[in-house]
Amino acid sequence: MAAYSEAGQARVLAMVLAGGAGKRLAPLTADRAKPAVPFGGLYRLVDFALSNLVNAGMRRICVLTQYKSHSLDRHITTTWRLSSLLGNYVTPVPAQQRLGPRWFTGSADAIYQSLNLIYDDQPDIVAVFGADHVFRMDPQQMIDQHIAGGAGVTVAAIPVPRTDATAFGVIRVAPDGRTIEAFLEKPADPPAMPGRPDVAFASMGIYVFSADILVDSLRADAADDASRHDMGGDIVPMLVGKGMAQVYDFLDNKVPGAEPRDAGYWRDVGTLDSYFEAQMDLCAVHPIFNLYNDKWPLLTQVPSQPPAKFVHDSGDRVGRAINSVVSNGVIVSGGLVRDAVLSPGVRVNSWARVERAVILHNTRIGRHAVIENAIIDKNVDVPEGAVIGVDKEHDRARGFVVSEGGITVVGKGQKVPL
Repeated sequence: MAAYSEAGQARVLAMVLAGGAGKRLAPLTADRAKPAVPFGGLYRLVDFALSNLVNAGMRRICVLTQYKSHSLDRHITTTWRLSSLLGNYVTPVPAQQRLGPRWFTGSADAIYQSLNLIYDDQPDIVAVFGADHVFRMDPQQMIDQHIAGGAGVTVAAIPVPRTDATAFGVIRVAPDGRTIEAFLEKPADPPAMPGRPDVAFASMGIYVFSADILVDSLRADAADDASRHDMGGDIVPMLVGKGMAQVYDFLDNKVPGAEPRDAGYWRDVGTLDSYFEAQMDLCAVHPIFNLYNDKWPLLTQVPSQPPAKFVHDSGDRVGRAINSVVSNGVIVSGGLVRDAVLSPGVRVNSWARVERAVILHNTRIGRHAVIENAIIDKNVDVPEGAVIGVDKEHDRARGFVVSEGGITVVGKGQKVPL
């Protein structure tokens, strides 16, 4: 491992992998990269990884982008502007085809094609984060364990029921509880954690590497024509085989200001149903993911719009929102909003009902309309009396996507016939 710079402190470069196409989130990803998908009213998915890194003092961050990256690039360059006086930066790095006329062929190839970033920064540690998970974490605690354990790579993992672990990369650990013996991609029979027969260690797609080990591994992987060039599928197993991989238990991470009910919260929102349910987690009276932790804030650019407004209180024409997250610029005008997330600029008109729904920016809900169990993307005009999410066959017939879990999704700017 390289000697640490800066008076004994490890120099850390963070690389956020934001190049995935996000096909399972379509139509939300029809016009934007997956990490740019709005979440929680004000945020984009990428804001969670970036907030964790910046709150932990890691302020040299490269965001590797690829598909439909315009809105993501714009969000990063306008929102995540750090002071350059101390060499801090968050910068989007598009696929540059430095090694020939080809796109990234995998997450490892994305970093391999961007090795110039590591050469320029000369870090001791490279922290690799995904850009599309909802979570709070102090990455410094993971880095401290990595250095103390002398690992080449440390992989963050979270205990999940073995019955659910078949959807993840699963880690089999040695009896010491730290050394990784095997890294298995979506195994049919996930190995249990030591002493916990019903629980498996699922990889979170978060890695801490000693920089020299990462560079050597990427070069070896690039020379292997049989490789898929994937961080979890190829790089980590390579280091497991050399006895250089360790696991970090996410549940050991102590985030300032976290309460017991939201400690250890992590969601992979890679599908429409998981995205929807994670949004519904925000709406509970006592949410299991708390947006209001001022000691570890979620950072983003807040649009210059007026506060939310609720108007009318006459008979059944009452503007109200219950168990809901309501952003600035929203007007609830004589309608009912329950268990919903409303993004900036949404308008809910009189006698409309919005229940168990995610409504994205500048969408207008007409009078007497009904929205249930649905996601409505930006700039949709729901006409008076329209019903969305109640009759799923009718929704499909009108060209709306209906998820496996029965969530109706109206695409960005999509017309809504009656």
